[in-house]
Amino acid sequence: MTQNRPLGFGIIGTGAIAGMHAAAIAACEGSELLAVCSSTRERAKQAAEKFKVPADHDLDEFLARKDLDVVCICTHSGQHLQPALAAAKAGKHILLEKPIEVSLARADQLIRACEEGGVKLGVIFQNRLKPGYLQLKEAVNAGKIGKLLMGTAAINWYRDPSYYTSSSWKGTKEGDGGAALINQGVHTIDLLLDIMGDAAAVYGQVRTMVHEIEGEDLGAAVVNFKNGALGTITGGTSLYPGNPERLEIYGDKGNIILEAGKIVAWNVKGEEDKPLVATNPGGSGASDPMAIDYKLHQGQVEDMVAAIRKNRTPMVTGKDARRSLALILGIYDSSEKNKKIEL
Repeated sequence: MTQNRPLGFGIIGTGAIAGMHAAAIAACEGSELLAVCSSTRERAKQAAEKFKVPADHDLDEFLARKDLDVVCICTHSGQHLQPALAAAKAGKHILLEKPIEVSLARADQLIRACEEGGVKLGVIFQNRLKPGYLQLKEAVNAGKIGKLLMGTAAINWYRDPSYYTSSSWKGTKEGDGGAALINQGVHTIDLLLDIMGDAAAVYGQVRTMVHEIEGEDLGAAVVNFKNGALGTITGGTSLYPGNPERLEIYGDKGNIILEAGKIVAWNVKGEEDKPLVATNPGGSGASDPMAIDYKLHQGQVEDMVAAIRKNRTPMVTGKDARRSLALILGIYDSSEKNKKIEL
């Protein structure tokens, strides 16, 4: 790796989200897509034609490429660990799709392997880069809404039954880790934790009401945060036609509300209403999982390049991503045992 050439990127897993990564890598001056790796020879051939780069179906051969600096892992959630272990052993930095994995044991093994391999681990939570969210976080950090009292996350979305029947892993506990909360809801739950801090305990309930899946298509929870604040989470993929996700943050001096990443309410003591940002780069997946663009992924690719060049941590680390996984798994555990779970 030299400072005067783009970093070489590869993609493991060539499903729908891989196209988002490929577009983001192409749009970043500091990165270049060099190769992809798929699960079978036939899928690799199709991927080579689609992405216009060499494609492997053998992971070891793919990782043996000396010009690869970073691999984006775009396999389904329950298959993040094994390619990550191999990539870390091969000395490749890793940019991983959310959630980090489907169990805390697997997530911890993945994080530990990257630490032991001396490679950087970044996890895709691109909504942290939306301008409205950045405004909200800046205001909270500056103390504008005062002491944090409550945070609410609502991801009341809809997925047509074909969304689940189109893939064998979606909505399964082994492949998806669950369904609505761990796949769709995890983005807004990550933002909630990023603002409110660590969760101490949770009481939650999940149901499968509409879709014929193993995981949940409906969920709700009450969260106790370590700072004493309260939180609520609602989410689903059964809530037709699907509403834009909302994040509401309340303090003793006011509140700020985001909808689909845009500020829709700014109520701060002593301030006139803040002009609301109308743009929403990245879009919302309320009813269509692909109704988002690659711009925010591009931001995380650029961040990963900078983290490697400057030898700093990526914007979202493995330990950051573990927090949302722990909370969601706590909701599942709480629902199964019908009791409050200490985290």
